[in-house]
Amino acid sequence: MPGPMRPGGIRAKVSPPSGIKDVPRYLRELIGGFFVRFLYIVRLVWDTGHWILFAMSFMALMNGIIPVLTQLASRGILNSLQLTLTDDSGGSFWQSKILTWLIIYFSIVTYQRISDNINNAINRIAGEQIVRTVKTRIMEKSKEIDLASFDSPAFYEKLENANREAGNRPITVLSQMFQIISVIIQIVGFIIVMASAPGMWWSVLLVAAVSIPAAIINFVYRRKNFEYTFRRSKDRRQMSYYSDLLVNKDLVKEVRMFDLSDTLISRFQRVFESYYKGLIKLIRDENIWHAVISLISSGSMLILYLLITMMVFDKRIMIGDYSLYTGAISSISSCIGYLITMSAHIYEGTLFIDNLIAYMSERPTVVPRLSTPRRVNHGGEHTIEFRNVYFRYPGTDRDVLKDVSLTLRPGETMVLVGLNGAGKTTFLKLLTRLYDPTAGEIYLDGYDLREYDVKDLYSMFGIIFQDFGKYAFTIGENIHFGNIHKEYSEKDVVRAARESNAIEYISRLPMGLDTPLMRWFEPEATDLSIGQWQKLAISRAFYSDSDVLILDEPTASLDPIAEQEIFNQFDRLRQSKTTIFVSHRLSSATIASLIVVLEDGMVEETGTHAELMEKKGKYYTLFSTQAKRYIQDPAIAGEEQPPVGRDGGRRPENGMNGLHTASEAGMTV
Repeated sequence: MPGPMRPGGIRAKVSPPSGIKDVPRYLRELIGGFFVRFLYIVRLVWDTGHWILFAMSFMALMNGIIPVLTQLASRGILNSLQLTLTDDSGGSFWQSKILTWLIIYFSIVTYQRISDNINNAINRIAGEQIVRTVKTRIMEKSKEIDLASFDSPAFYEKLENANREAGNRPITVLSQMFQIISVIIQIVGFIIVMASAPGMWWSVLLVAAVSIPAAIINFVYRRKNFEYTFRRSKDRRQMSYYSDLLVNKDLVKEVRMFDLSDTLISRFQRVFESYYKGLIKLIRDENIWHAVISLISSGSMLILYLLITMMVFDKRIMIGDYSLYTGAISSISSCIGYLITMSAHIYEGTLFIDNLIAYMSERPTVVPRLSTPRRVNHGGEHTIEFRNVYFRYPGTDRDVLKDVSLTLRPGETMVLVGLNGAGKTTFLKLLTRLYDPTAGEIYLDGYDLREYDVKDLYSMFGIIFQDFGKYAFTIGENIHFGNIHKEYSEKDVVRAARESNAIEYISRLPMGLDTPLMRWFEPEATDLSIGQWQKLAISRAFYSDSDVLILDEPTASLDPIAEQEIFNQFDRLRQSKTTIFVSHRLSSATIASLIVVLEDGMVEETGTHAELMEKKGKYYTLFSTQAKRYIQDPAIAGEEQPPVGRDGGRRPENGMNGLHTASEAGMTV
């Protein structure tokens, strides 16, 4: 049976022939796949710049002709020299043809040296432009791909392979193809030369026949090399991961403190040894076969050289002809060998390009259902409804959300409450249509969320996830990313920074909003604390001016005073906006018009703070557990006994030593 087809018409793997009758099918698929991939590269280069193909074609033509002309010029020099030395007429050097042939020869050599430099320049410039084209296409493609894809190891493997091949592989394959064209021109030229040799026409057939086994071995092992590299891509990713851990700026402190360096190096070495052993075996087997073929080829060349030498002794040819014919045979042999090797490398290169083609063939599933998608009523009031929503992550068999039904009305503030793993962040991902429900529907203003234009829908939300982004740009740019389509306004950026209280630390920085962050590129960049980063992320949400604010644990890294200031700002801003947030400090839930308690992916309770406290259900238990942790300290509860330190002595009564986070109470929500 034929192997499965990938998008774009390329077979993922060509199955070996099952018998002699199946060989035509195998060759057809093998050659067909090669040309599909090669034409993809040609189109890619054509889109990058037409001049690249024209320039490389001209250089290939000239590079094929020049070696033949060089050999002919050498023959002219040697034959003229022989005639001059054996001529008894006493002709001078200046009267002979030697000078003419020398001028021709060195003109060719000079052109060859200049053309080599030009060829290198063309390859370098074209390579950089092609890298830009491919990298840009990969980045453009990343905008379309579903978030669900990023949860798949197979997708990451495909992405890693595509990124790796985005470098020099396309220009390398194309350059090798033009080198083959040059070599074919050389072979044709030297065959014409050998046709003029008395009785030596069959020498070309002998050289070609000896080269056929080498061709087979090259193609077989190029395929094996590709399959081995593809099969062991997990090992390469693991090695890269282990080495990155030792130099990752965010992790290096923890790696050092826990003394993990030797463990990581050991794991790297273990994976490398396994990968290396298989690679060495592959290389060894290939070289044994090549050694055998080389012995046969050298024996054939020796026979041909002896025959041509005998022709000189019989005075059937001159010394210059000897140089030309032996050079032609040597060139044909090396050209055929080069042609075989390069063809195998091109074949291997196009197989690797398949990784890029496979990635670029990915198709998003989070797309509008309608041919003309609905547009969001920006600036208006919005009603959001979940109806019997179920969701499980791709590749898993557990429902993260189960039969979730609720309605959020215009201007309401909803707080999601629940233990870790209850499904709160997943709820937000479905609401913003980063994922689609496995079952059930989500409605916005009475219409299925899947009927809206996706990018227009995204612009409706101002969102901060708990794993918010940290961008190596300036502070002002980090805030402006909250609404990148809006013209940069320092006034609005400052307003957003003030509303998040980020302005306090920004104003103390010498460069203010122009301060670059993260010392990756700029030596004068500043590293922020996690709390400062969180305020910056909140600034982005305020800057967005979106209709719906979504904040996933927006104050997790802030102290209680800073948290209260942020919630005061939320309380003021939410008057005109629908707000949804998750916070592990339940005191924030008291401002909500709707509290939704999630447990094991299901809606356990809904209501206001007062209603749920009166109900004495799950929310009451969570809130009471956390509240007790705040008030059990005698310094807060008002009891008379003095605070006692670890050593039994009195402890200073200033500070906020009675405050505890929810995590200290054994839960987060």
